[in-house]
Order: sequence, then C-alpha cells, then structure tokens
Amino acid sequence: MLYEEDGRLVFRYDAEKLWIEPWGPNAFRIRATKAGEMPLQDKTASITNGNITATISKLGKLTVHDAGGTVLLEEYRRTRRDLLDPKCSSLEVEAREFRPITGGDYQVTSRFESLDPRERIYGMGQYQQPYLDLKGSDLELAHRNSQASVPFALSSRGYGFLWNCPSVGRAVFGKNVMSFEASSSPVLDYWVVAGDTPAQIVEAYADVTGKVPMMPEYGLGFWQCKLRYQTQEELLGVAREYRKRNLPIDLIVIDFFHWPLQGEWNFDPTYWPDPDAMIKELKELKIELMVSIWPTVDKRSENYEEMVEQGHLIRAERGIRTAMNFQGETVHFDATNPAARDYVWRKAKQNYHDKGIRVFWLDEAEPEYSVYDFDNYRYHAGPNVAVGNVYPRDYARAFHEGQTAAGQAAVVNLLRCAWAGSQRYAALVWSGDIASSWGSFRSQLAAGLNMGLAGIPWWTTDIGGFHGGDPADPAFRELLVRWFQWGAFCPVMRLHGDREPQQPQHGTTGGAGCRSGAANEVWSFGDEAYGILKKYMHIREDMRDYTRSLMRQSHETGAPIMRPLFYDFPTDPKCWEVEQQYMFGWKYMCCPVLQPGKRKMTVYLPKGPEGLSAGSKWNLTQGDGADADNIGPEDGLVPYPIGAAVHRNNDIYSDHAASSVTLDESPPRSSAPSSCSQAAALRENLQTPPKRRELPYVSPNINNIIRKFIIPDYQPNGAGAGGGAPQDAAASGEKTTTQLAGTPLDYVEAARQEEDSRI
Repeated sequence: MLYEEDGRLVFRYDAEKLWIEPWGPNAFRIRATKAGEMPLQDKTASITNGNITATISKLGKLTVHDAGGTVLLEEYRRTRRDLLDPKCSSLEVEAREFRPITGGDYQVTSRFESLDPRERIYGMGQYQQPYLDLKGSDLELAHRNSQASVPFALSSRGYGFLWNCPSVGRAVFGKNVMSFEASSSPVLDYWVVAGDTPAQIVEAYADVTGKVPMMPEYGLGFWQCKLRYQTQEELLGVAREYRKRNLPIDLIVIDFFHWPLQGEWNFDPTYWPDPDAMIKELKELKIELMVSIWPTVDKRSENYEEMVEQGHLIRAERGIRTAMNFQGETVHFDATNPAARDYVWRKAKQNYHDKGIRVFWLDEAEPEYSVYDFDNYRYHAGPNVAVGNVYPRDYARAFHEGQTAAGQAAVVNLLRCAWAGSQRYAALVWSGDIASSWGSFRSQLAAGLNMGLAGIPWWTTDIGGFHGGDPADPAFRELLVRWFQWGAFCPVMRLHGDREPQQPQHGTTGGAGCRSGAANEVWSFGDEAYGILKKYMHIREDMRDYTRSLMRQSHETGAPIMRPLFYDFPTDPKCWEVEQQYMFGWKYMCCPVLQPGKRKMTVYLPKGPEGLSAGSKWNLTQGDGADADNIGPEDGLVPYPIGAAVHRNNDIYSDHAASSVTLDESPPRSSAPSSCSQAAALRENLQTPPKRRELPYVSPNINNIIRKFIIPDYQPNGAGAGGGAPQDAAASGEKTTTQLAGTPLDYVEAARQEEDSRI
C-alpha cells in the first residue's frame, strides 16, 4: 500500500516501509525500514521534485526518471510478486533486502539494474587502483590506511547517488547489477539527484553535505615535510636553508613522535626545548608550522586512565583493548563522542594552538588498526561495523570546531581519510602511506580525481610516495621529479616521504625509537633534479592568484579543483574516455608523465568549452617557450614532445609534463605559466568559471525536514557548524559566504526518535 506522510511518498508491504521525499533541488532521499501508517489507495504513484521523478509500482518497485523521461535508476528485483512485470523471475532476489542481525539491526542491500553497460561511474572516494571509471569495480565501503570510502557516485547517465549509511559495507558497479550493502543498519538510506552536467550534480551534492571553507593563504604554496625532523634545531635549519636559497615555501611540518608518548599531545622538551622561540622564528621567516596529531593513546600515557574513566576511548567487543601496537600498546580516542572531541581539542589548544600553531596534521584518521577487525570495536555512536565510517569526519570536526571557537578565521587541517561531509570541517585529505613506485604514482591520479568528484576538493599526496626511495638513486630521482611536476598542479603541493636509508637513532627517550628517514628537501636529489624542482616551485608560486580563485570557486560552489576533462567539456564524448589528462581548474589542462623513460606522449585536445569563439585553436609551446603550430580541436589526438604548454586563444592550458633528470628537452620555463596571474585579462574569449545554476524552489515543509534530519545544526543565519570559515584578511580581501551545516549522518538520532514517535 502507498502512503503520504509529511510531504513524502510512502510505500508499505508487510513489515517494510519505503519513504521517498524531496531533498534539495532536483533530488530525492530514499529510505526503507520496517514500520508504517496512513494507508492510501493501492496503485502506482509518483512524486516529482524539479527535474527528478520517482515512481513506485503497486507492489513496491521503485524507478527514478529525469525531466525528459529517461530512466536514471530502476530497482533490480527478480521475484514473482508481480507476474505482469517483464522482469518477473523465480530467482526471488529482492531489490531492498533486510537480513536481520541478532540484536536489532539489519544487513541492508539495495540493488539496481545496470541500465547501460557503457555507463561510467566516478567518485566514491579514494581507492588504490589506477581506474578513474569505476564501472565493473567491487569496492569495500570501509576506511583503511590510503583508502577512504566517500560513497557518492557520479554517473555519466546524469545522476548522482549518495549511499547515506556510514556502515562498513560494499558497493558493486557490475555490468549486470549495481548494489550497495551495509553490514549493519536500522535503515536503508540513499540520496539521488538528477543534473544536466557533472558540475550541476556535484554542486547539488555539495549543497546538501557542505562545502569547504576558504583556503588560508598558506595553503596555496609549497609545503615541506618528511618522516621525521627529530629535533627543534634540525627543523629550524631546514627552514633557514629554504629562505637562504630564496625558495618559495609556505609551510613546514613537525611529524609524529615529537611527543613523550602517544596521547600526550605536547612537545617532548628533550628534543623540542623551546617551542615558543621556534614558532617565533618561523613566523619571522614567514613559514607556517603544522604539527602532527595522532588519535592513539598509549596505556602508559599521563592521560590514559582519565580518558578510560570518562569514556573517551573506543572499546573492544572481545579480547584485549588494544587497537594498535606501533611504538606502544594504544587505543584511539573516540571521535564520535562530543566529550572526547572536546577533551582532545583542549589538550591540543593548551600545548599547540595557544602557542600560535594554526595547522594540524590529523593522522591515523581512518582510524588505522593493527588488524582491521571492524566488528570488534564499538564507538560512542554505535558499533564500528554500523557507524565507523564517520570517524574521520568527526576527527576533523573536533579540531575545526575548536579552532573556530578559539577565533581562528581560516582553517585547514591535513587528514588521512574522509567521509561525506568531511569537507566542511576544513579537511585536506592526503592519500596515505603509499609506495614510491610508478604504479603507485598512477593510482594517485585516479584517487585525486575521484575524491574531488566525491565532494572532497582539498586533496594532496606524498610527492615521491611515502615508503622508500633513495635520494641518491637516479631511478628514484626520475620518479620524484615527475611526481613533483604533477604536484605543482594538485590542490596542495606537499613533499613528504620516508626515504632510504634511515638515519641513526637520535636519543633514547620519548619518540626516539621512531627513526628518521633520509633527507627529503628539494636540494636532496642532486643538482639536475634540484634545478627542475626549483622551477616548479616557482611555477606554483606564479599561479598563486589563479589557485586562490580555484579555492574561492570550490568554497562557493563545491567544484573540485582538479577534475577530469568531462567536468569542463561534458558535451565532448571523448573527454569521458580520457583518464590520464585532467583540468587544474577551468584554465590548465595537465598531462602528467606516469611512466619512466618517457620522452613523447599523445594527448587529446577537447573541443569545448562552449563560449569559445568560432575557429579557436590550441597553441603549442615547446619546452623552451618557442611557439609551435596552431592545432584545432578537429585534429583530435596530437603527439608532441614532453615539456610543452598548450594554449587556446592566448589562455594557457599547461600539460606541465616537463623533463625528468635525464630528459634532453628542457623543462617549461617558469615564466610560461606565470601568465595565470593575469587570468582575467587573458580570458577574453573564454567563459568565466561555471557558476552554480539557480535551481527550483523547495517547499517549506521539505526545508523543515532538511533542518531536522540531514542538517540539524543548520541555522538560518548561516552560523551553523558547517559555515565556511571567514577567510584570513591576508588571503585576498574578498568576501566569504557561509554554508549549510549538513552531513549525511547528523540526522540519525533525531530520525530514530521521530520515527519511534510515529509507530
């Protein structure tokens, strides 16, 4: 039977109840569980919201269409419930499956037809694989070191789909069926939106889950990091050397084990005797300082007993209460517990923030376990297997809320993981502890592009990879140079790694047992490599105004900073097939070199974007800056020497794939892409950055639902937790906008209470 309830369409059969409700412009939120009331007539019914329509058949099969009648989603059901359904089958496979779990929840699965085997799927977070198109993939919906499950899928068929469940689970994008599974959940919950372009879909998703704040000015340039600077004097020596060499640098990092024990969140005075003087000197050098925070608490820590007593640590369902045994027996603080978040922030504020440190490296954010037994841990919010994927979001939330409450105007913190909504808590995600290899390098390109499409526009990687790499090895130098060149055209440019060979242990107390890797500064890889790295540092610096404009666009609309070609050229079919070229914003086309020894490559020249003057051409610039022949989009795939920049109507689209340490061609001059700072003047014949489309009005009762469930902390005056932090006045002096404070799981407790009251 069918129901209408508070502006939503409801279907009930036996103990199951299905809700469909408008949720933002051109979007539906769909949920199913086992409860119901208010019967209406038994017939097919539909509900329309702007450009999207959902229809439920008499016996409960759901189909979603766009405004033109194209089927976007059709549930995959193979039963004999409806004998007139052309897909009636004796297989008895339900589209919405609830398998009871002893104790109350269900193992929930939602299945959909694979309507087009040529469909392309993007987003879903960060997985260590080289595939941009996820069609045919089987993805674990769980976090691991270097894996971040952000379950928003963007389809080439014109829809976006958020699996709104933080349970550990599985997503399958098969040729025969698409399915999403939650290992433990009281409710089947997803959100679907229709859009004419990828930009419309991604921006609508950002409107629901939140947008990044404005990036602080020190997030636009080069960041120096390594595992690990062991002493105060070592770190200051590196900072002084960067300034002595007149190299552009915005930030330097103090990595882990600068503390006495995990869970003490302060400097070990043995190795960091005067943090105040160190911070003061760095500020005089105009270098921002970031410090590492780990969520782990050593059982020997001065805070351990108090945190156990107050319920601030995650719990084990069985066995010994130890989650990690790296450099000690440790347990993570429970980021889903508001009191635990406050406790850890107060410690960090007292020992770091009050001294002038404004940037935090929130490491181990998955959280990482020595053994990933997801069903063995319980959080304040519930069992890990049911709610665990929100941990990195709430970890970011702890510091973002603390920093903004302390009056910090612009916030960015580095995390190793994310979930839907992390972006609005100023989370800059990096791709984890990855190998220093060409294969790993290739996978990071796909990871970064898919993270942006999943709503996480602030993303970076360890330039050169994390595990291994000898600075004296010519083969590693080539990899490092190629990675560094690409890093100049990532949202944040950050050099990091644990280089070989490891250095001798310094000291015997505190974190001394965690030895440092070899040197990892830009001058550590030989003179030839240094010359190239220096050029790309200056290229990044020359792009500062342009990069700031990308950060502004992302803050205001949710647009990814690095994005596949189809994002800016959606009407060019070829752009949906190209996976090793991408756009750095709307201006530069980037073609990284992803194999060793490569001297020439073939790239595709897109035919758009709309708004260009007729007959516009791409202009090629050789590595030394000399102009090459004009090339039109009709020329399609074009081979050209590495070390070139691509222009269209005097507006540079850079391939930034410059020379390696052994390449004969010289790298592009640092002055070539510097014209990006003159983007407004150069872009005479090009469209301005795409702006968010004005979408239809949503009825007031739906707005009330949004405030109550998906964004309970939203306040009409824009003062909610997800509001974009005002930009530091030093950044650009432009106005900022506040954002909705919603997140896909914030509604859970309120939703349960509301539903219980109706039964």
